[in-house]
Amino acid sequence: MDTARTSGIAGGTTGAEVWRNWAGNVTARPRRTVTPASVDELAAVVREAAEDGLTVKAVGTGHSFTAAAATEGVLIRPDRLAAVRSVDEKAGTVTVEAGLPLHQLNRMLDAHGLSLTNMGDIMQQTVAGATSTGTHGTGRDSGSIATQIKGLELVCADGSVLHCSADENADVFAAARIGLGALGVIGSITFGVEPSFLLAAREEPTGFDQVTSQFDQLVAENEHFEFYWFPHTDGCNTKRNNRSQGPAAPLTRARGWIDDELLSNGVFQLACALGKAVPAAVPGIAQISSRALSARTYTDTAYKVFTSPRRVRFVEMEYAVPREAAVDALREVKAMVERSRLRISFPVEVRVAPADDIALSTASGRETAYIAVHMYRGSRYQEYFTAVERIMVAHEGRPHWGKMHTRDAAYLSAAYPRFAEFTALRDRLDPQRLFANGYLRRVLGD
Repeated sequence: MDTARTSGIAGGTTGAEVWRNWAGNVTARPRRTVTPASVDELAAVVREAAEDGLTVKAVGTGHSFTAAAATEGVLIRPDRLAAVRSVDEKAGTVTVEAGLPLHQLNRMLDAHGLSLTNMGDIMQQTVAGATSTGTHGTGRDSGSIATQIKGLELVCADGSVLHCSADENADVFAAARIGLGALGVIGSITFGVEPSFLLAAREEPTGFDQVTSQFDQLVAENEHFEFYWFPHTDGCNTKRNNRSQGPAAPLTRARGWIDDELLSNGVFQLACALGKAVPAAVPGIAQISSRALSARTYTDTAYKVFTSPRRVRFVEMEYAVPREAAVDALREVKAMVERSRLRISFPVEVRVAPADDIALSTASGRETAYIAVHMYRGSRYQEYFTAVERIMVAHEGRPHWGKMHTRDAAYLSAAYPRFAEFTALRDRLDPQRLFANGYLRRVLGD
């Protein structure tokens, strides 16, 4: 019986739990769910699943919008695999287990006077979930969270534990930093970190034509630049984050609450709900939203500037395009929305990243811009996402691995110069496809 198989792993259950992702658009009913507390227990789970002919997937906090972690076999929850193993301030590294949430990592690093170099705008994901799907922020010179990995521990399909770095199993390390869960289950990650630093943030409303005409200059002049365009308007909100020598000048508690909780979450939630119920009201709401957040400047600890709370639930699609194509692609999205009958409540987000050397990174081998579109959870998103995807594909776009898209292996093998390198490594490490699921069969082939 399955219960015998989970008796040594605390928290093991069989067949009763339905797993749902954060947005609620993906569900799975695994045969059993386990919560290992050590890499030895994790390896035992993998071996037992193979013996029983069951596939294996590890999940984080479910912040992916794809079915990348869905399984009908064994679902590994990393809740008890979340320890900080070591902090080496002299070497500038920290080793943490796969299930540690980013918000805990950030606070722990800050307590040691350390910081990641760059990060995304939310920090609820686990470290393994975030890196495995290519989570990123925006940066002129600094890339995704995965580019900051110095080593990782990978539990392979035979239950062996592979230690990977630039000096040890370098071929696996080159690919497994963004591995989609296809190569094995990550047990721990070693990040390169640096002394903590302050960021000076400047946020202000800007017109669409102004920000797009100055896009290259704004990217070049700022360490971290991004902007949001509000559909049905010509309004954008720009964000420039640059390192500062201080002193710290954080937002007052009242201003932070008004902007980040009341307006960006509370009022925005009501606006989205109204727009879903009465689509004709969306353009008027968008005009108000584009003017709701006034200009502000502040200086604070890096992770407090990089990240912000996201409590309004949504579904999302994001494409990475060559940086030189960003403005043309966004203008095409704007023109498409304006000539359609679509009603879009969420702003469109534009960020950048330098080229990197990770096989399946969306920035692999090219300077990149990201264009992300969202819809309020429960809304009809298909027509909007399909139209945007058509534009992105025409600009050689690469979909974010953790966000909604319809691309398959035939398309992706042409979009990624090192795609065959990754799939050959997968054939070597997991020839029986222990870690496969429907999503991986679509995007990687079988």
